[in-house]
Amino acid sequence: MAGNQSVDPIYETNPMYSAWLQYRPIEDDTRLSLYREWCRHVVFLGHTPGSTIMRAAKRELSIGLQSMLKSEIAFSESAPATRHIAVGTLTVEDAKQEGLDAERFASLAADGYAIATTESGGTSRVLIAGRNDAGTLYGVFHLLRLLNGGNFLEELSVYEASKNALRMLNHWDNMDGSIERGYAGKSIFYRDGHIVANLTRIRDYARLLASVGLNAISVNNVNVHSVETRLITDEVLPDVARLANVFREYGIRLFLSVNFASPIEIGGMNTADPVDPSVLGWWKERVQRIYRHIPDFGGVVVKADSEFRPGPFTYGRNHVDGANMFADALKDFGGVVVWRCFVYNCLQDWRDRSTDRARAAYDHFKPLDGGFRENVILQIKNGPMDFQVREPVSPLFGALTRTNQMLELQVTQEYTGQQKHLCYLVPQWKEVLEFDTFAKGEGSLVSRVADGSLFGRPIGGIAAVSNVGDDENWTGHPLAQANLYGYGRLAWNPDLSAEQITDEWISMTFAAKDSTRRVMSRILLSSWSVYESYTAPLGVGWMVNPGHHYGPNVDGYEYSKWGTYHFADCRGIGVDRTENTGTGYTAQYHSPHRERFESLSTCPDEFVLFFHHVPYTHRLHSGKTVIQHIYDSHFEGVEQAETLRLSWESLQGNIDETWYQATLRRLDVQVEHSKEWRDQINTYFYRKSGIPDEKDRTIY
Repeated sequence: MAGNQSVDPIYETNPMYSAWLQYRPIEDDTRLSLYREWCRHVVFLGHTPGSTIMRAAKRELSIGLQSMLKSEIAFSESAPATRHIAVGTLTVEDAKQEGLDAERFASLAADGYAIATTESGGTSRVLIAGRNDAGTLYGVFHLLRLLNGGNFLEELSVYEASKNALRMLNHWDNMDGSIERGYAGKSIFYRDGHIVANLTRIRDYARLLASVGLNAISVNNVNVHSVETRLITDEVLPDVARLANVFREYGIRLFLSVNFASPIEIGGMNTADPVDPSVLGWWKERVQRIYRHIPDFGGVVVKADSEFRPGPFTYGRNHVDGANMFADALKDFGGVVVWRCFVYNCLQDWRDRSTDRARAAYDHFKPLDGGFRENVILQIKNGPMDFQVREPVSPLFGALTRTNQMLELQVTQEYTGQQKHLCYLVPQWKEVLEFDTFAKGEGSLVSRVADGSLFGRPIGGIAAVSNVGDDENWTGHPLAQANLYGYGRLAWNPDLSAEQITDEWISMTFAAKDSTRRVMSRILLSSWSVYESYTAPLGVGWMVNPGHHYGPNVDGYEYSKWGTYHFADCRGIGVDRTENTGTGYTAQYHSPHRERFESLSTCPDEFVLFFHHVPYTHRLHSGKTVIQHIYDSHFEGVEQAETLRLSWESLQGNIDETWYQATLRRLDVQVEHSKEWRDQINTYFYRKSGIPDEKDRTIY
């Protein structure tokens, strides 16, 4: 069922297509000379030099070194009597013999690696050694980052592995080529109901993902429609296997989102009851077929009983029953069930203030803790609502002590400007990862819950919704590439700072002097705060146009079945989620957060309207009233958006003109649209409250 897809010549010439793998020539003559001395010879060691991943490692080294050093690289199996690079997948004993710290190497996880300057036969070399082939590939990409960053090679001692076993991207792509919440063109995987014939772009995508350490990908929408349900049929699986073959070259396992009702829709059965033996038998047989085509198939992603998707509730069963059915079908093959926790009442009566969408994930899944199989992993969104620009961390993190779980983020900017506006999300994700749940006392960070270490769980990880499409620059807004890069680097190492990741991306992507890089870093690191300033205030969220979620609409969801309200009236605004007088949501947190969010005197300003309904005259910790904060932040947000554009304009002539012009066009849109946000939000609340702006600025 392969369709046709031509490769646009612009992909071959546009520097934005290469993203952070441009490997520009090194201009500093001294550094160039030293690197050439070290890197002109590359020796491959170990037991699997011919594997597909090792061939990719060799190819990446060749591309990167020859591009940066402007010279040919000699590959061999025997070491020269000069400085050189050595690469291999090594056992612990081999690593010891090759001069590595065997104890440190042995402590690394399966896809970890070491990069160390060692001596062999009286000759210095830089040794890249992986615990497995994927680890070796990651080590190769790390060395190329070091070279790009101008690091010295004489005394390297890097030992790295990710604590997150699963580092995943979820694509919400449909086989007609559309992408749900896609803001960068059409799908790179599908056209007109078929998987594309030309996989060149997909291979280039796999390179980008492997370079930041991602190791899993689901390639279809979690809302699995009728055409996509057939991805697990014998008719389509050979083409799915073609995709898996490409990603396998780069150490990435392919997953599929599956339809819970598949036994009915493609199996001809009259039930999908998860405890019915015939249904389990159908899934076991179907899984066997998948693995015949894709021997390293990662597993399935399931959205069930959520937003009108079918699930176990139809049959009076629960999420444990549904997830464990898939787990039993997959367990003999080493497959994993990723079961999404985005489950809530989407037919809520807006008149009913006792039902709270924020409570839903905890209320559904906390009682089920300990019931899931060992190869089930619950995928939990970072906040209790839906990827808002500001919401508290989901209390489900820290509540489940006997269940595998992973953090879900959104790289695609559904509620954060849709890649028309610049909104760099790494600072937001860092706040989430560093949130202390206090589940086992101080230091119980979300990052430790997600990776499994806090509760001693066997598997864990991070997933994110991809922001990629077939636009010439992959992500629509050129600078949205930084979100994709940043997500991958954080998934590999959540301890990296936002500043480190930002500097890395700028260095890898642009040939820019230090002063230019500092300006770009300030632009990126401030952009989340800027976007928040002119959109939804103080954690209240939403206020967007229904359906497509772009642009201001204060009451867009106020009388909606989806359960996303602000309850603004002439006296005040906000949702009372306290245990004492509200929905009781605050009780889902461990102390001291439970008390901190419960009390107005200690609730942080940025969340006050999420947790409390307050008068417009309520005074924040900042000293401002709520209404004045709304006015000030929206005026300031427009000014800050204009500052982003001015800062970018100062870079003209110092970066590639293609990058410059494409980004400037997006910043022009952002400035103009920030004014629409400002004027609609401020006017709404002025008319609602009747309280004028203290600074007497224009409000309509």
